Amino acid sequence: MHETTYEITTLTPQQPTRHGPMLPTEIPPGVQMVTLPGGIRTLAYTPTQAPPASPVPVAQPIPAWAKTTALLAPTVGGGVAAAGIGISYAAPGLIAMSQALWAAVALIAAAAVGVPMLLRIGRNAAGPDRGTTHITQNITASGMFGKANGTINHH
Repeated sequence: MHETTYEITTLTPQQPTRHGPMLPTEIPPGVQMVTLPGGIRTLAYTPTQAPPASPVPVAQPIPAWAKTTALLAPTVGGGVAAAGIGISYAAPGLIAMSQALWAAVALIAAAAVGVPMLLRIGRNAAGPDRGTTHITQNITASGMFGKANGTINHH
């Protein structure tokens, strides 16, 4: 900054005045009413200071995370929309599939109960002349680690 010295002149009572005091509307631009350290009020030229220049905004680079988010947002949104459409098209098939799975469960449960019953009925229908087989086995051994001998009898 540079310093400017100002010379302030005042009217003193010794000097005759030709006209009365100026109205505030008559004060020209660049002149202001000032109060001196001694309390005397007078007109003085004051420099017009230009307002400080506002800083020019500098373009900031876009962060990488913002670019990534901006690119992912429509992709994720499109994926969610496609999934919703796919589920809406698949809903009738999924309902039919769940009904088919319940039918398969019922078939497996019926088979688990029905097959043993059919086998039992089939054995009984073979006739009473078919007897049951009895097997008797006799095993003998001498000592803790001796050789074992055995016989098998069919009745």
